[in-house]
Amino acid sequence: MFYKGKPSWLSVLLLVFCVSFSYAESIEKTDSLTEKKTTFNPGEFIIDHVLDNHEWHIATVGEHHISIPLPVIVYSYKQQRWFFFISSCFHHGKESYNGLSIASEGNLKGKIVEVNEEGEMDAAAKLPLDLSISKNVVEIFIIAALLLWIFIASARYYKKHPDSAPKKLASWTEPLILFVRDDIARPSLGNKYTKYMPYLLTVFFFIFFSNVIGLIPIFPGGANVTGNIAVTMVLALCTFFITTFSGNKHYWIDIVNSPGVPWWLKIPIPLMPIVEIIGVITKPFVLMVRLFANVLAGHIIALGFFSLIFIFGAMHWALGYGVSIISVSFDIFMMFLELLVAFIQAYVFTLLSAIYFGMATEEPHSNETH
Repeated sequence: MFYKGKPSWLSVLLLVFCVSFSYAESIEKTDSLTEKKTTFNPGEFIIDHVLDNHEWHIATVGEHHISIPLPVIVYSYKQQRWFFFISSCFHHGKESYNGLSIASEGNLKGKIVEVNEEGEMDAAAKLPLDLSISKNVVEIFIIAALLLWIFIASARYYKKHPDSAPKKLASWTEPLILFVRDDIARPSLGNKYTKYMPYLLTVFFFIFFSNVIGLIPIFPGGANVTGNIAVTMVLALCTFFITTFSGNKHYWIDIVNSPGVPWWLKIPIPLMPIVEIIGVITKPFVLMVRLFANVLAGHIIALGFFSLIFIFGAMHWALGYGVSIISVSFDIFMMFLELLVAFIQAYVFTLLSAIYFGMATEEPHSNETH
């Protein structure tokens, strides 16, 4: 099992199987208070891992939950006041606090809602304005701090050694920076690429690091940042606004009066201008959905394979051990595949953003007449 003091892959896999199956056996148990049998629910298991949260769960030891409580900042329309407290006041969502609670089921699961005097969700009350520092927000802060440290350290190295080959941290960042510049920015933007390089580098590294850190199952990883549609929407809107405000006269003329299009598609009903305007809106929408769907799907598939251990383990212990070999093998394969997807999604988002910028700033050709 061991060779030269290092554990073999077989011993590592067996350890994972034993831990996984031990947890699978503890999933199905009898509550001494309610005498109700609780079984593993794969749907809840997956949703709880991919949704945002008001606390950062680390581990569960027996009946004790180890988690990091996060700040809750909420404005209650019902009570007409702000609330500032720590999420531990909710006791992992099991109790209410100041007339507020975390919904545990339904379409509002995981969101802060108003409750009545009986402690039940008040369906008639408007949802509070939630500006809390959630798990995804903390992860974004961590990624931002990591990127600042990486690029500031790299910039300082280049200032001290302008003529030498990059070493240490700079040797890791330079290939990626040159890749974004030479393979994304220059081909799409031509001589105007320097103006957009700060944004393109920022969005590329942010998406890449978010995807990679999201694959780490332990703190400070595991947050599903780019699998949250609100995050991808903000990134897509940034690309949309930069494209819109960068658009030159030629870009807007092509949208309103597309050259080479028959006049009967413009008059009396402006079909082509309508199609072009819809295209302007759908471009950021496609960016948002593509990144969100690909990252979220990868997490769901990996968790789905892992759930098979618990499902078959609840049927029979032998099935649990047998399926665990297949599930863990597929999860390892998915992990390597997700590393590739992490890079591809960062590349595709950055490339399409650069293409949109290039279309908005493209100058008219000499043979065109206006």
